[in-house]
Amino acid sequence: MADEKPGYRLLTGEDTHDFCVRVSDALADGYVLYGSPAATFDPNTNRVLVAQAVVRPEFAKSD
Repeated sequence: MADEKPGYRLLTGEDTHDFCVRVSDALADGYVLYGSPAATFDPNTNRVLVAQAVVRPEFAKSD
């Protein structure tokens, strides 16, 4: 059971190439995007922080 992939993941981090690779890796691993990405600016660190939810296809809503 520990080897099972979670149905939902929220990927977060700084808006960099590495973050985009993490999202791409999740998609290649069978996850699908869930909802819109979110972004915010942290003035204390002068960085843009982003988040993207991904789910396993069996958890995705079909409208």
